[in-house]
Amino acid sequence: MTMKNKGQTAAQLLDPDPSADIGLKSIVLVGLMGAGKSSIGRRLATALNLPFKDADAEIEAASNLSVAEFFELHGEIAFRDGERKVIARLLDGPRHVLATGGGAFMDPKTQALIEEKACSIWLRANLDVTYKRCMKRNTRPLLKTGNPREILKRLMDERFPTYEKADFTIDSGEGPHEIVVDKIIKALTSGSAQT
Repeated sequence: MTMKNKGQTAAQLLDPDPSADIGLKSIVLVGLMGAGKSSIGRRLATALNLPFKDADAEIEAASNLSVAEFFELHGEIAFRDGERKVIARLLDGPRHVLATGGGAFMDPKTQALIEEKACSIWLRANLDVTYKRCMKRNTRPLLKTGNPREILKRLMDERFPTYEKADFTIDSGEGPHEIVVDKIIKALTSGSAQT
């Protein structure tokens, strides 16, 4: 687990002006599909007594299409544009825990929005864990274009350097999600980098 914003405590990341009674920043989970953003996000929100939002579910509700259908009908560029708008709307609202899609943080405008308005946490999972989790459901549009394991490896190589820009990095392994939630809470409350 690492913290990227050197010189800032977790309290400063969550509430940059503690003297102003404006509430704390939302917590945004980023990472590759299968890292556990939605399932860990729900548990984290419960532990912190915050609402949970899932960017993909919000896009599906707004478009009346599943993510896979949206990709098929409109393509990835249109999806990322809609995703950015949904994330902007959510981050303008009350504090919550937000699970983003795997490609959301790759968009420079979305990344800048998250950096400005939220505390970002990269849930990092290795290839074996990610592959195993992704194969439980056949709803991942990007994995339908070839060998899923090879696609995940390529996406890791492409995306991990960008995910590293998140405020915190938390490893998400095969154990219970509550362990990851505890790591996140410890990082947020202590503000210290841990290995």
